[in-house]
Amino acid sequence: MTVVYEDNHIIIVNKTASEIVQGDKTGDTPLSETVKEYLKEKYQKPGNVFIGVTHRLDRPVSGLVLFAKTSKALSRLNEMFKRGEVQKTYWAVVKNRPPQEEGTLSHWLLRNEKQNKSYAYDKSFAPEGKTVLQANISQSDIDYEFWSSLSKDEYKQKKAELAEELTKRVVAAFPELEGKIEFLDCWTPLTYNRYCNAFHGSYMGFVTTVGNKQMRFKGIVKGVDNLFVAGQWVM
Repeated sequence: MTVVYEDNHIIIVNKTASEIVQGDKTGDTPLSETVKEYLKEKYQKPGNVFIGVTHRLDRPVSGLVLFAKTSKALSRLNEMFKRGEVQKTYWAVVKNRPPQEEGTLSHWLLRNEKQNKSYAYDKSFAPEGKTVLQANISQSDIDYEFWSSLSKDEYKQKKAELAEELTKRVVAAFPELEGKIEFLDCWTPLTYNRYCNAFHGSYMGFVTTVGNKQMRFKGIVKGVDNLFVAGQWVM
């Protein structure tokens, strides 16, 4: 770990590619913990060391990460990020020289959790200057029975409460989004049942497991000309 700058309030370190800023489901040691150990050893602190994460960089990306050394500094930095007072500059290595010296790239991103990467998404799914954030909560037969037992008014009320709770959790994780989220819709197992006739609102016909492998097939049937099979699930 390389420390670029440090004072009584903040510490800036150079994150290398493949390092994670905060802990995730991989269980790998995050950069925040490495910084804690560095400060604990440097200043010979006997107890716990405070480190506040003010922002993140994707795992494949290298660059400077700013940490707060006090809760007061963390609060002030969060406000600065929220108000857009912090400027971020990204550098990218490209294979070919871009046709223009300057420009703006606007893309909507789709997250692939298995690969831990994001890909450009069709921008027609969101208006200019906006993106779509979708959150999924695993549901079971018990949840289906719960939603089915509600009256029409109760159903609407519970959906509104669910949307409000999810919005709070998103803002808690990403404070810079406070006041910028526009709620579009909330759906339940009953939604899949109503529009897709899916049994108990199942949105998949099978259960995925850790050992499952991705398989790809050509959408061409041998012996049949000009027939191409395409779809989300092709069996």
